Amino acid sequence: MSSLFKSRSQPSSRRASVADQTARPFNSEIFTTPEPGCQPKNPITYTPEQQSKIEELREYAFSLLLPESDPYHVWEKRFLSDPGCIPRYMRAAKWKLDNGKERIKGTLEWRRNFKPELIQASDVGPEAETGKIILNGFDNEGRPILYLRPGRENQKTSPRQIRHLIFHLERAIDFMPPGVETVMIICDFASATSGTTPSIGTARQVLTILQKHYVERMGRAIVVNIPWFINAFFQAITPFLDPVTKDKMRFNPKLPELVPVAQLDEEFAGENNFKFDYDTYWNTIIQFCHLAPDGGRLDKNGEPCVPPMGNGAKAAFEGSAETASANSLRDGPPATSDDPAAPSDASSHSKTSPQADELHSDMQNLSVAQNPLPDHANTNSATDDARSTDSFESAKERLSVEEAPVAKTAEGPPAGPVVFDHPPSQAEQQQAEKLMQDVEKTA
Repeated sequence: MSSLFKSRSQPSSRRASVADQTARPFNSEIFTTPEPGCQPKNPITYTPEQQSKIEELREYAFSLLLPESDPYHVWEKRFLSDPGCIPRYMRAAKWKLDNGKERIKGTLEWRRNFKPELIQASDVGPEAETGKIILNGFDNEGRPILYLRPGRENQKTSPRQIRHLIFHLERAIDFMPPGVETVMIICDFASATSGTTPSIGTARQVLTILQKHYVERMGRAIVVNIPWFINAFFQAITPFLDPVTKDKMRFNPKLPELVPVAQLDEEFAGENNFKFDYDTYWNTIIQFCHLAPDGGRLDKNGEPCVPPMGNGAKAAFEGSAETASANSLRDGPPATSDDPAAPSDASSHSKTSPQADELHSDMQNLSVAQNPLPDHANTNSATDDARSTDSFESAKERLSVEEAPVAKTAEGPPAGPVVFDHPPSQAEQQQAEKLMQDVEKTA
């Protein structure tokens, strides 16, 4: 175990390559569309039996829908009317219908409490000031990229940090072009310390939300610049990770193999010399996603609206709005849920579903009063209680996810030397030992 705590002073090959590059001008604009040709490589198809289960789960999910008198009704119907929503829950349930029903019911209850799509930008704006979470660029398969940088933590631990992450997950969904339904996460621990790294409790709470309520949304998770104390923790929990989960994770891979260099940060051997500017970044997020001050959405004329899900904000609000709206509200999943070249639902279904027709009517008649403000008071206490009673076995169960496309980089331990900003202090050594002891106690 002592070998885990040794500082490694070898120079980072990544940083060396960056130093050799010709200086490029700074860029503070973020990418909101992928590079040409970047799209999913492995479209998903369904057997007749799977289609039947999807339809059965869809019928069950709509039977749980809030009454029209509830202000959140139209947003819940929007979520369920996303063509990829029900198929994702069936895939996550490994095609066990009872499990799929349990999952979708749990998510609807969580969304009613948390109202993730209605989190106000003004609420989480202070968390975003240092760029600790940035949505910028797309990988080779058209997935939006979320950069998480714990070393830029600027606030004390609070429920708002969770809302800030969920806000960005919702914006990543807005960024997804047609045919894409997953996100790539790059967690960069450069300059992170034991004091800025999220606690185990916070990490487990985030995992719970991701695995239970954003099922089949994580396409790839990349971890780079791992401090020695985090590296020790990962090594301690690796034996307990589901093999499919481990397949989605890579440690210190060659990122230019996964992301077009034109949209990859220069510090990762890309060509984008990105310099974070809060005002530029935040204004772009708000404008591209058409966010209203109360958390709802605004159309081109500045009027409240409920855009369809499933084709991204660009398709919903720009020239293809009519087509995107129609396709997003069709009854049943597309033939290939991840294939942008697949026939549109307009050609594979002769009519829209009753639920879709009702949602379209709701969207047309929506007023400002129908955009409720997020209510997180009850959620915070509920998640705290749930977190305190979590068992290690249930935590492992939440890590189970579906298979992802094979990455070009080999799986396994970090490919390069772990990057340390300083030799481990005695306090950091004690922190690492405590982390590993906590894992051993719960195993």
